[in-house]
Amino acid sequence: MYDFTYKKASSIDDAISAVTSADDGVFMSGGMTLLPTLKMRLAQPSDVVDLAGVDGLAGITVSGGTVEIGAMTRHVAVQKSSDVAGAIPALAELAGGIGDPAVRNRGTIGGSIANNDPAADYPAAVVGLGATVHTNKREIAGDDFFTDLFETALEPGEMVTKVTFPVPQAAAYMKFPNPASRYAIVGVFVAKTADGARVAVTGAGSCVFRVPEMEAALNVSFTPDAIENISIPDGDLNSDIHASSEYRAHLVTVMAKRAVAKANG
Repeated sequence: MYDFTYKKASSIDDAISAVTSADDGVFMSGGMTLLPTLKMRLAQPSDVVDLAGVDGLAGITVSGGTVEIGAMTRHVAVQKSSDVAGAIPALAELAGGIGDPAVRNRGTIGGSIANNDPAADYPAAVVGLGATVHTNKREIAGDDFFTDLFETALEPGEMVTKVTFPVPQAAAYMKFPNPASRYAIVGVFVAKTADGARVAVTGAGSCVFRVPEMEAALNVSFTPDAIENISIPDGDLNSDIHASSEYRAHLVTVMAKRAVAKANG
């Protein structure tokens, strides 16, 4: 680990000021990705600004067909929230499948989406449900937030404050997990909404992406059979020691069918 200056922020303004005034400052929420990255010397920030002491960044509210989750809300809080389970059961179940209990008790939704690991679970929910990411500066549509491998639409000094999820008519998330990390080798979130079906895939590519062909088929018939013969090209998919690009392409269809079946009860 390289040397850095540690600061525990007391407010949103304090955190933003600390990061923007540093040579290369970063926010830290749960630290589940940042700390291993620092330990392996894959990053060398000048300053690490801890958000754990900032009030008003954690909490869950369900109102008017919307689930609002503060950026510092732990995965376990989403997993165990009866309000989330009542409004979007798939979101609570997704949170319960992230990592292990230690990760779920420290990791946060804001940190997860801001880091944009290509195999993370929450990006699939953000895109699959058509969520909105709120920052200290603006609102960003989920479809526009994740831009590439570990990259997002966030600007320097911009911080996620909360995420709002519209309640769908039906939704489900299914993933093929890495047996050690529980990261998604492939995960698919499907949702039936008033504006049509949405299918979001994580783990397969450089970042989360939608499958328009499946969405069109599900708009006609929201059943597993509707997408059984739809496959995606593997040319741009990830290929590593865990799974080839061809296998990941196959898993997209398999997980999507299972997710639709689960969404239908």
